[in-house]
Amino acid sequence: MTDLLYSEAETDLRAAVRSLLTARADPATLVAGRAESGSPYDAGVWTALATEVGAAGLLVPEKLGGQGASHREAAVVLEELGRSVTPAPYLTSSVVATEVLLTLGTETDDVTALLGDLAAGRRTAVAALPLSAAADGPLPVDSPVVTGVADAVRADVFLVLRADGLYLLERSDVTVEPQTALDLTRPLAAVTPGTAGTRVADRAAGEAAVRRGLLTGAGLLASEQLGVAEWCLEETVRHTRERHQFNRPVGSFQALKHRMAQLWLEVVSARAAARAAADALATGSPEAALTVAVAQAYCSRVAVHAAEECVQLHGGIGMTWEHPAHLYLKRAKADEIALGTAGRHKEALAALVDLQAP
Repeated sequence: MTDLLYSEAETDLRAAVRSLLTARADPATLVAGRAESGSPYDAGVWTALATEVGAAGLLVPEKLGGQGASHREAAVVLEELGRSVTPAPYLTSSVVATEVLLTLGTETDDVTALLGDLAAGRRTAVAALPLSAAADGPLPVDSPVVTGVADAVRADVFLVLRADGLYLLERSDVTVEPQTALDLTRPLAAVTPGTAGTRVADRAAGEAAVRRGLLTGAGLLASEQLGVAEWCLEETVRHTRERHQFNRPVGSFQALKHRMAQLWLEVVSARAAARAAADALATGSPEAALTVAVAQAYCSRVAVHAAEECVQLHGGIGMTWEHPAHLYLKRAKADEIALGTAGRHKEALAALVDLQAP
């Protein structure tokens, strides 16, 4: 039976991550300021998250230097990163790339060594894939240039698919050209792989591992979207309690109550969907693909709706650059197409349950 409740360990992890991000990644000042400067990453925040909290190695077994935890704990970290829209290569490196390497197995010394480095926060890795790549979609193989690669500007190692297998390329073996991104807190870049690299799997095993990494990423991205939606709802409720019109809080007006009540119901449902996906991945459920498709099809829409309501119900200040609401709207919209659109996940869901289109 699926357990959607947070364990004591998960609650403690949340408290540690939230404390760190509250102190060092305030969205209204620190995150916004760094994003606007063109250098969104704070190396100190990532080091603290990866090493002091130990978040980078949650999916890595203890024998390889990780925490030996599960996707449920990683989902909690992503919830908190979503709540603060913190620029960090957690989804791309500590989840997707790490899952790809774990799927390959630890028989290869290069894979084992890289997993240890990722778990310790010494290095970060990304798969040379567009952020929009889906687990059941086409993958770039031997592509001269891969565009829209998230967190590539921060990565030390690149996982590249070629016709004869999966390769690990060092930063010096690729050319990274930053691109303009809607979400300033998750930079994109065009990656041009060189001809060097270390082969760690044949084509079939490499592609299967990459698809597993993308499936895991999509499932845990739902938790990040949940975090975005939760912050937007809480901030909107707080603002409408404090903002007065006609000598009464605007949140007391019935029409606004209805909108926020509807949003609360959506967020609660999104939490159930995201938690179910994380649990299915953690337990190796045979229905993991189905649960992930449900979570992504639903949570991406809720995050966008919550961010839109946050902007609108803040009135004039919600439209300004100074208020962080725009960061959440941009993250929600970017996440809406990340690792597969809601439409693609709905199609995948229909195929999994044998529901034929009319």
